[in-house]
Amino acid sequence: MTLQRRSQIPVKGAGVVLFNPKTKGIHHADQLLRIGITGSGINLKQRARLFKRACLHQIASLFHIGKGRQGQQDQRKNKLFHLGAIILGLWPTGGAADPLTLADFPPVDQDQAALGQLLFYDKILSGNRNISCGTCHHPSFGGSDGLALGVGEGGAGLGTERTTGAGPHQITRRLPRNAPALWNLGARSVKTLMHDGRISTSDIYGNGFNTPAEEWLPQGLNSLLAAQALFPLTSEVEMAGDVEENEVAGAVNQRIAYGWPIIAKRVRTIPAYGEQFVTAFDHITRPEDVTIVDIANAIAAFITVEFRSIDSPYDRALAGDMTAMNAVEQRGRDLFFGKARCASCHNGPLFTDQSFHALGVPPIGPGRTRKFDLIARDVGRMGKSNLLEDAYRFRTPSLRNVAITAPYGHNGVYPTLRAMITHHNNPRLGFMQFAPENVVLPTATGLYEDDLAIWQNSREIENQRAAILPMELGLTETEISELEAFLGALTGDSVNNLPFGVPSSVPSGLPVDTGRAR
Repeated sequence: MTLQRRSQIPVKGAGVVLFNPKTKGIHHADQLLRIGITGSGINLKQRARLFKRACLHQIASLFHIGKGRQGQQDQRKNKLFHLGAIILGLWPTGGAADPLTLADFPPVDQDQAALGQLLFYDKILSGNRNISCGTCHHPSFGGSDGLALGVGEGGAGLGTERTTGAGPHQITRRLPRNAPALWNLGARSVKTLMHDGRISTSDIYGNGFNTPAEEWLPQGLNSLLAAQALFPLTSEVEMAGDVEENEVAGAVNQRIAYGWPIIAKRVRTIPAYGEQFVTAFDHITRPEDVTIVDIANAIAAFITVEFRSIDSPYDRALAGDMTAMNAVEQRGRDLFFGKARCASCHNGPLFTDQSFHALGVPPIGPGRTRKFDLIARDVGRMGKSNLLEDAYRFRTPSLRNVAITAPYGHNGVYPTLRAMITHHNNPRLGFMQFAPENVVLPTATGLYEDDLAIWQNSREIENQRAAILPMELGLTETEISELEAFLGALTGDSVNNLPFGVPSSVPSGLPVDTGRAR
């Protein structure tokens, strides 16, 4: 089979595919019928490689030779349906993301996940025993906290009702970035985490990951998600507290790795936890064997199961239910993969390229500053890569369940999904028309007069404006509504019926942020 550009040949023969050099895709859906899939002299693996060279990745994946597990078979059936729908004209030729199935996730031990649930909501992991992972990543707020910039260690309450606290532990600054939701972070394809990508899979330090802990990250973490779970525990503003307040923060101040054994000892000396670790992990024969690695692996197991979402109307449509989405959602889907060009960055089963882009989300708050930054700015990916071309670029978020994870942007400045879509329509205009009064932030009299201080620095604002990706989509108000409807169709049916939910109590006896029903 040969692949040639449209301008070079007429359509002749069963072995020719029209190839559009601009889109690197199929020029007309009916040309798929001209591919000689059953031709002789070429095996399945060779065909797959050939399709991949032609950028027809979804077709190539149909020829993947797997081990035949049921999940993999179901995934290939879904892809075959998608291909057939394109051929028959039932699906827009603009494209569609691949389906997300159980086969995209690693197997999880349920005992470890159940243990992780308790740890996730237990404040024993924080320096001052006053905040848990679940405080800022709560199912009542779509796996986040509902705030533009979170209130970490020292705050009081949950979600949009959380305050900056009182007394000696009252916070002195907000978290620099929005708390991301946790949906599908346990998927195998996730290779980079955090808004600036500072946690990723890598062999650079010999422990499997590239993280701020560098070579001090302990060995034995079984996933990127487990590696990430360790870092809020060491952050002064997230969970550790101030240096003079507790032994965890004091130890972290000397070296990041010194705080983790203290936390592990706290956990394993609670009898109920010690017994559950012995039951859940084969290599643990007594509570004294429990380390921070086991704690992180249990939390990762819980997040992988609890926040897995693969049952949205869009998923049902990919599986063959052509009535799963209504007409408005379908028009939004066509815009997403067509005129609005959303899929250029939000692609694949998770609707993210896991890359970094300067979209010009307006700056606010303290910023994630570097040691030599004298102003409250956030340079995004450049803070990790030290490359000037990465300035103000942030990681493309997944869009699954995006409708329930407000507010939006790396610093949460947009309170509604519609406002975020409108910004995408013309990022430079959105940057300059930013309305700070719409930002969802707890009031803190006398503490945060500098939330908008960066806007007084005209040079920095111009630097950020100049870095914005040039884009004017020309979407109408109706089209924005249709896109919003489609993004709503990415919300999983089971978000209100999670496998574990929030426990009523935890082994430490500390209070649990139970939240509210969605």
